[in-house]
Amino acid sequence: MSSPVAVVKGERGHEPVFKALDLINYKRAIEGWDTVLIKVNFITDKTWDTGATTDPIVVEAIIRKLQDLPVKIYVVESDATITNADRAFEKTGMKDMCERNGVEFLNLRYVEDKVELAIPDGEALKSIIVPQIVTESAVISAAKLKTHVDTGVTLGMKNMFGLLPEKFKGKYHLKGISKVVLDINTVLKPALTVIDGFVGMEGSGPIDGTPVQMGVIIAGADAVATDATACRVMGIDPHEIRHIRKAYEKGLGKIDAVKVIGEAVEAVMHPFKRK
Repeated sequence: MSSPVAVVKGERGHEPVFKALDLINYKRAIEGWDTVLIKVNFITDKTWDTGATTDPIVVEAIIRKLQDLPVKIYVVESDATITNADRAFEKTGMKDMCERNGVEFLNLRYVEDKVELAIPDGEALKSIIVPQIVTESAVISAAKLKTHVDTGVTLGMKNMFGLLPEKFKGKYHLKGISKVVLDINTVLKPALTVIDGFVGMEGSGPIDGTPVQMGVIIAGADAVATDATACRVMGIDPHEIRHIRKAYEKGLGKIDAVKVIGEAVEAVMHPFKRK
Protein backbone atom coordinates (compact mmCIF):
# COMPACT_ATOMS: atom_id res chain seq x y z
CA MET A 1 0.00 0.00 0.00
CA SER A 2 1.40 3.39 -0.99
CA SER A 3 1.57 6.50 1.19
CA PRO A 4 0.09 9.68 -0.31
CA VAL A 5 2.25 12.81 -0.26
CA ALA A 6 1.11 16.16 -1.67
CA VAL A 7 3.51 18.32 -3.65
CA VAL A 8 2.06 21.74 -4.43
CA LYS A 9 3.75 24.53 -6.37
CA GLY A 10 2.71 28.12 -5.80
CA GLU A 11 3.63 31.58 -4.69
CA ARG A 12 4.14 32.22 -0.99
CA GLY A 13 0.74 32.41 0.65
CA HIS A 14 -2.03 30.37 2.23
CA GLU A 15 -3.42 28.71 -0.89
CA PRO A 16 -0.61 26.21 -1.63
CA VAL A 17 -0.74 25.05 2.01
CA PHE A 18 -4.54 24.77 1.93
CA LYS A 19 -4.35 22.73 -1.26
CA ALA A 20 -1.65 20.40 0.09
CA LEU A 21 -3.60 19.74 3.29
CA ASP A 22 -6.81 19.04 1.37
CA LEU A 23 -5.02 16.62 -0.97
CA ILE A 24 -3.87 14.43 1.93
CA ASN A 25 -7.13 14.57 3.93
CA TYR A 26 -5.67 16.38 6.92
CA LYS A 27 -8.88 16.02 8.93
CA ARG A 28 -8.56 12.24 8.97
CA ALA A 29 -4.95 12.49 10.18
CA ILE A 30 -5.90 14.42 13.33
CA GLU A 31 -9.26 12.78 13.92
CA GLY A 32 -9.77 11.83 17.56
CA TRP A 33 -7.34 14.40 18.97
CA ASP A 34 -8.53 17.45 20.88
CA THR A 35 -5.13 19.20 21.04
CA VAL A 36 -2.78 19.94 18.14
CA LEU A 37 0.83 21.08 18.50
CA ILE A 38 2.35 22.78 15.45
CA LYS A 39 6.08 22.16 15.86
CA VAL A 40 8.05 24.88 14.09
CA ASN A 41 11.79 25.08 13.36
CA PHE A 42 13.56 27.79 15.40
CA ILE A 43 17.13 26.48 15.22
CA THR A 44 17.99 30.18 14.88
CA ASP A 45 16.12 33.48 15.06
CA LYS A 46 16.76 34.29 11.40
CA THR A 47 13.62 35.09 9.41
CA TRP A 48 11.86 32.75 6.98
CA ASP A 49 13.37 34.37 3.86
CA THR A 50 16.82 33.07 4.83
CA GLY A 51 15.50 29.52 4.48
CA ALA A 52 16.45 28.79 8.10
CA THR A 53 13.16 28.96 10.00
CA THR A 54 9.52 28.02 9.41
CA ASP A 55 7.57 30.66 7.54
CA PRO A 56 4.77 32.16 9.69
CA ILE A 57 2.47 32.22 6.66
CA VAL A 58 2.72 28.41 6.41
CA VAL A 59 1.83 28.03 10.08
CA GLU A 60 -1.01 30.53 9.71
CA ALA A 61 -2.45 28.51 6.84
CA ILE A 62 -2.33 25.35 8.99
CA ILE A 63 -4.05 27.21 11.84
CA ARG A 64 -6.79 28.51 9.52
CA LYS A 65 -7.47 24.94 8.37
CA LEU A 66 -7.69 23.70 11.96
CA GLN A 67 -9.86 26.49 13.34
CA ASP A 68 -13.07 24.89 12.09
CA LEU A 69 -12.24 21.69 13.99
CA PRO A 70 -12.86 21.00 17.71
CA VAL A 71 -9.18 21.24 18.66
CA LYS A 72 -7.01 23.45 20.85
CA ILE A 73 -4.00 24.68 18.86
CA TYR A 74 -0.54 25.55 20.13
CA VAL A 75 2.60 26.54 18.24
CA VAL A 76 5.57 24.88 19.98
CA GLU A 77 9.35 24.79 20.00
CA SER A 78 12.06 24.41 22.64
CA ASP A 79 15.26 26.31 23.26
CA ALA A 80 18.28 25.10 21.36
CA THR A 81 21.86 25.29 22.61
CA ILE A 82 22.44 28.51 20.66
CA THR A 83 18.88 29.80 20.34
CA ASN A 84 16.29 31.20 22.72
CA ALA A 85 12.97 30.00 21.31
CA ASP A 86 11.01 32.88 22.85
CA ARG A 87 13.26 35.41 21.17
CA ALA A 88 13.03 33.53 17.87
CA PHE A 89 9.25 33.43 18.23
CA GLU A 90 9.25 37.22 18.24
CA LYS A 91 12.02 37.96 15.73
CA THR A 92 10.77 35.57 13.04
CA GLY A 93 7.32 37.16 12.94
CA MET A 94 5.66 34.08 14.42
CA LYS A 95 4.51 36.00 17.51
CA ASP A 96 2.60 38.59 15.48
CA MET A 97 0.97 35.81 13.46
CA CYS A 98 -0.06 33.86 16.57
CA GLU A 99 -1.51 36.95 18.23
CA ARG A 100 -3.44 37.74 15.06
CA ASN A 101 -4.97 34.25 15.15
CA GLY A 102 -5.43 33.87 18.91
CA VAL A 103 -2.98 30.97 19.22
CA GLU A 104 -0.63 30.46 22.17
CA PHE A 105 3.08 29.66 21.86
CA LEU A 106 4.66 27.09 24.18
CA ASN A 107 8.39 26.96 24.80
CA LEU A 108 8.56 23.28 25.75
CA ARG A 109 11.59 23.89 27.96
CA TYR A 110 9.32 25.51 30.54
CA VAL A 111 6.39 23.07 30.49
CA GLU A 112 6.47 21.46 33.95
CA ASP A 113 4.49 18.23 33.52
CA LYS A 114 6.81 15.72 31.86
CA VAL A 115 6.77 12.00 31.13
CA GLU A 116 9.43 9.46 30.28
CA LEU A 117 8.98 7.38 27.14
CA ALA A 118 10.86 4.12 26.79
CA ILE A 119 12.35 3.55 23.33
CA PRO A 120 12.20 -0.10 22.27
CA ASP A 121 15.39 -1.19 20.51
CA GLY A 122 16.75 2.35 20.60
CA GLU A 123 19.88 2.98 18.57
CA ALA A 124 21.23 5.74 20.82
CA LEU A 125 18.68 6.21 23.60
CA LYS A 126 16.81 3.96 25.99
CA SER A 127 14.23 6.62 26.79
CA ILE A 128 13.41 10.31 26.41
CA ILE A 129 11.68 12.78 28.71
CA VAL A 130 9.19 15.10 27.03
CA PRO A 131 6.35 17.38 28.14
CA GLN A 132 3.22 15.33 28.79
CA ILE A 133 1.23 17.50 26.38
CA VAL A 134 3.40 16.18 23.53
CA THR A 135 2.17 12.64 24.18
CA GLU A 136 -1.45 13.77 24.48
CA SER A 137 -1.61 15.81 21.26
CA ALA A 138 -1.47 15.41 17.52
CA VAL A 139 1.85 16.87 16.41
CA ILE A 140 2.14 18.63 13.07
CA SER A 141 5.79 18.92 12.09
CA ALA A 142 5.96 22.28 10.29
CA ALA A 143 9.45 21.77 8.95
CA LYS A 144 11.85 23.40 6.50
CA LEU A 145 13.19 22.20 3.16
CA LYS A 146 16.91 22.44 3.85
CA THR A 147 20.22 20.68 4.12
CA HIS A 148 22.03 19.77 7.35
CA VAL A 149 25.75 19.28 7.84
CA ASP A 150 25.29 16.27 10.14
CA THR A 151 22.10 14.52 9.00
CA GLY A 152 22.15 15.47 5.32
CA VAL A 153 18.72 17.09 5.41
CA THR A 154 16.48 18.89 7.89
CA LEU A 155 12.89 17.96 7.13
CA GLY A 156 9.95 16.62 9.11
CA MET A 157 11.62 13.83 11.10
CA LYS A 158 14.63 15.92 12.11
CA ASN A 159 12.26 18.71 13.19
CA MET A 160 10.84 16.36 15.86
CA PHE A 161 14.21 16.56 17.68
CA GLY A 162 13.10 19.96 18.97
CA LEU A 163 10.37 18.34 21.07
CA LEU A 164 13.07 17.45 23.60
CA PRO A 165 12.80 20.15 26.25
CA GLU A 166 16.48 20.44 27.26
CA LYS A 167 18.31 23.54 26.08
CA PHE A 168 21.73 21.94 25.89
CA LYS A 169 21.20 19.29 23.26
CA GLY A 170 24.87 18.77 22.44
CA LYS A 171 24.90 15.48 24.35
CA TYR A 172 22.52 14.05 21.75
CA HIS A 173 24.86 15.01 18.93
CA LEU A 174 27.63 13.10 20.68
CA LYS A 175 25.46 9.98 20.57
CA GLY A 176 24.98 10.33 16.81
CA ILE A 177 22.24 12.73 15.80
CA SER A 178 20.83 10.51 13.03
CA LYS A 179 20.39 7.70 15.56
CA VAL A 180 18.73 10.07 18.03
CA VAL A 181 16.32 11.38 15.38
CA LEU A 182 15.34 7.82 14.53
CA ASP A 183 14.79 6.97 18.20
CA ILE A 184 12.57 10.01 18.76
CA ASN A 185 10.44 9.24 15.71
CA THR A 186 10.03 5.66 16.88
CA VAL A 187 7.95 6.83 19.86
CA LEU A 188 6.75 10.27 18.72
CA LYS A 189 5.20 10.06 15.27
CA PRO A 190 3.84 13.29 13.79
CA ALA A 191 0.21 13.12 12.71
CA LEU A 192 1.11 15.35 9.76
CA THR A 193 4.31 16.66 8.23
CA VAL A 194 4.12 19.95 6.35
CA ILE A 195 7.41 21.00 4.77
CA ASP A 196 7.80 24.69 4.07
CA GLY A 197 9.61 24.95 0.76
CA PHE A 198 8.61 28.47 -0.21
CA VAL A 199 12.26 29.30 0.49
CA GLY A 200 14.59 26.37 1.10
CA MET A 201 18.24 26.29 2.12
CA GLU A 202 21.17 24.55 0.46
CA GLY A 203 24.84 24.28 1.34
CA SER A 204 26.03 24.28 4.94
CA GLY A 205 22.59 24.14 6.58
CA PRO A 206 20.72 24.22 8.88
CA ILE A 207 21.64 27.84 9.75
CA ASP A 208 24.28 29.32 7.46
CA GLY A 209 23.37 27.91 4.05
CA THR A 210 22.14 29.72 0.96
CA PRO A 211 18.43 30.49 0.40
CA VAL A 212 16.77 28.72 -2.54
CA GLN A 213 13.54 30.10 -4.00
CA MET A 214 11.45 26.95 -4.46
CA GLY A 215 7.79 27.92 -4.07
CA VAL A 216 6.71 24.45 -2.98
CA ILE A 217 4.80 22.83 -0.11
CA ILE A 218 5.17 19.11 0.62
CA ALA A 219 2.77 17.42 3.04
CA GLY A 220 1.77 13.95 4.19
CA ALA A 221 0.65 11.82 7.12
CA ASP A 222 3.56 9.38 6.64
CA ALA A 223 6.62 11.29 7.90
CA VAL A 224 9.08 8.93 6.22
CA ALA A 225 7.33 9.15 2.85
CA THR A 226 7.02 12.93 3.14
CA ASP A 227 10.70 13.36 3.95
CA ALA A 228 11.67 10.92 1.20
CA THR A 229 9.64 12.94 -1.30
CA ALA A 230 11.21 16.17 -0.09
CA CYS A 231 14.65 14.61 -0.56
CA ARG A 232 13.80 13.82 -4.16
CA VAL A 233 12.61 17.40 -4.69
CA MET A 234 16.08 18.45 -3.45
CA GLY A 235 17.73 16.01 -5.87
CA ILE A 236 18.86 13.75 -3.01
CA ASP A 237 18.37 9.97 -2.84
CA PRO A 238 16.46 9.40 0.43
CA HIS A 239 18.17 6.03 0.84
CA GLU A 240 21.39 7.99 1.41
CA ILE A 241 19.90 9.76 4.46
CA ARG A 242 20.50 7.42 7.35
CA HIS A 243 17.58 8.29 9.64
CA ILE A 244 15.10 8.11 6.75
CA ARG A 245 16.43 4.78 5.50
CA LYS A 246 16.52 3.29 9.00
CA ALA A 247 13.00 4.53 9.75
CA TYR A 248 11.80 2.72 6.63
CA GLU A 249 13.67 -0.44 7.68
CA LYS A 250 11.95 -0.25 11.10
CA GLY A 251 8.56 -0.05 9.42
CA LEU A 252 7.86 3.55 10.42
CA GLY A 253 6.90 4.58 6.88
CA LYS A 254 7.53 4.26 3.16
CA ILE A 255 10.43 5.44 1.01
CA ASP A 256 9.61 4.08 -2.42
CA ALA A 257 5.91 3.14 -2.26
CA VAL A 258 4.85 6.79 -2.33
CA LYS A 259 1.87 8.17 -4.22
CA VAL A 260 2.73 11.76 -5.08
CA ILE A 261 -0.38 13.91 -5.50
CA GLY A 262 -0.34 17.31 -7.17
CA GLU A 263 2.87 18.24 -8.96
CA ALA A 264 5.25 15.55 -10.17
CA VAL A 265 8.55 15.58 -8.31
CA GLU A 266 10.37 16.13 -11.62
CA ALA A 267 8.36 19.31 -12.22
CA VAL A 268 9.61 21.00 -9.04
CA MET A 269 12.97 19.27 -8.49
CA HIS A 270 16.02 21.46 -7.94
CA PRO A 271 19.36 19.86 -7.03
CA PHE A 272 20.47 21.27 -3.67
CA LYS A 273 24.15 21.80 -2.95
CA ARG A 274 25.07 19.72 0.07
CA LYS A 275 28.09 21.68 1.38
